[in-house]
Amino acid sequence: MKLWKRASRAIKDQNSIIIAKFTPRSSLRNPAIESAVIKATSHNEFHIDYRNSDRVFRWIRISPGSHLRPFAWALCIRMEKTRDWVVALKGLILMHGVMCCRVPIVQKIGRLPFDLSTFCDEHLSPDEARPYNIFVRDYYAFLDQKSAFFFSFINDEANERTKERKVMFELIRLQKLQILLDMLLQIKPESVQYVRVLILEAMDCVIIEIFDIYSKICTGIAKVLPTIDITNRSECLISLKLLQKATEQGQNLTNYFDFCRKIGVMNASEKPQIPVIPANEIRELERVVNGYNAELTTFKKEEKAIVMSKKRTVSDFYTIITDEWEVFDEEDDDHKNGGADNQLAIIEACGANPNGKKYEELPDLISFL
Repeated sequence: MKLWKRASRAIKDQNSIIIAKFTPRSSLRNPAIESAVIKATSHNEFHIDYRNSDRVFRWIRISPGSHLRPFAWALCIRMEKTRDWVVALKGLILMHGVMCCRVPIVQKIGRLPFDLSTFCDEHLSPDEARPYNIFVRDYYAFLDQKSAFFFSFINDEANERTKERKVMFELIRLQKLQILLDMLLQIKPESVQYVRVLILEAMDCVIIEIFDIYSKICTGIAKVLPTIDITNRSECLISLKLLQKATEQGQNLTNYFDFCRKIGVMNASEKPQIPVIPANEIRELERVVNGYNAELTTFKKEEKAIVMSKKRTVSDFYTIITDEWEVFDEEDDDHKNGGADNQLAIIEACGANPNGKKYEELPDLISFL
């Protein structure tokens, strides 16, 4: 049965290649690129076509303007049609390689042109497919967010900023890199039982990405911390969260690399040196932030006391009604104008306007504080 499945999938790939070769060439269609994409994302679980993957990378580096769109179109069609975890994972590895080509135009793609967030393999039973489905979805989620992050980063970096805004921009960028690192650490097989050759290939790519992003985080923290303005509460708070998160991720990285070495990931064979954030730096920022919090709490208490002292009692809003009326002599001018001014004053006092519409009661602004 397995042999028949392999043969049918090989025939399916061969038919797709033949169709691609006879495709008319256009700005979106390139028969050579489509054939290379199909071969690089074949259904063969035990074979990885490095040759055709390298051809795609070389085309993108040499002439990204004319090759990126045909590549994106070919890969998008391939990914949207497949219901095989092998093809989906090979496509993600290929896309990851293109994103690592260091070509500026690739970083402007934004979100990926295909969606594998709900991918499900239809060739395996649900129980057999579940671990592979999760792996594909997690890998896709990271690549999609990474592509979107670098797209927004390039756009934001082009805007002019003051020194203060540059510091905040760098702090936010580091926070987003830490989010990406968390997503990377989610990409792993559930257990040794689900380790395959293709899974190990993907894990090798993930390890390289972890080294790259974690080094960016460490370098960024080292550069931005000396520029923090301790009188700026927002900068101090974000910096403290960055250091706390970096400490937590350092431990998670140690556990992740231990697991990768256990399942045989080659790029994890050497344990990396994970820098330790000095405890005194974290304590110093905690002291500053706690000082801000104490000042803010004191201010709120004082403000509340002032507001409470200004609040009116219910009796302030009652009108005293009595049967004893006093009659005052009106001036002649008042009688002459009489009518309109006095009538308007009485109507307004009763809460209505001359047109018969009720005036809206003005809110007690002090009570809103």
